Amino acid sequence: MAPYSALEATPDLPLAALEWRFVGPYRGGRTMAVAGHPTARRTFYAGTSSGGVWRTENSGAAWRNISDPFFQRASVGALAIAEADPSIVYVGMGECGLRSNVTHGDGVYRSTDGGESWRHMGLAETQNIARIRVHPHDPNLVYVAAFGHRFGPNPERGVYRSRDGGERWERILFVDPGIGAIDLSLDPQNPR
Repeated sequence: MAPYSALEATPDLPLAALEWRFVGPYRGGRTMAVAGHPTARRTFYAGTSSGGVWRTENSGAAWRNISDPFFQRASVGALAIAEADPSIVYVGMGECGLRSNVTHGDGVYRSTDGGESWRHMGLAETQNIARIRVHPHDPNLVYVAAFGHRFGPNPERGVYRSRDGGERWERILFVDPGIGAIDLSLDPQNPR
């Protein structure tokens, strides 16, 4: 039996005419996190499972790795751009997909120049960060969903908050060493 796509099986769908093509990033692996610049509409960031962070400024026609000289690990689980200051980008390391061959990370990185340089901001023992949310009006108020070690208990799990752009973190939600956080959302009317 030859493989086929669901679109081929339903040719009347409006999406049936779409043709998929690879636009990169080359050597990225699985893409675990994507974020679009809020005002530069052709700029996107992609966080991959084994290739770090990539940026395109032309809607994906070309990608450039922006993390290699700065990151200790290559596995990205989360990306967030600060709406209030899009030059601030946060990256959570360690993919959180349900797979047996995932690679752990080493915490959170922050860029204050759109990804040209990065600084490690801690939380290394969380190993797998699934989501980062940044307050829409305060780029220094950041929340992190930390899954923790994938194959055993560890106390560095749960939800963390930083009020100073990642200089200091406080854990604001913790159940036990075997339960981590996988997602976060902020109330747009009250994003505290």
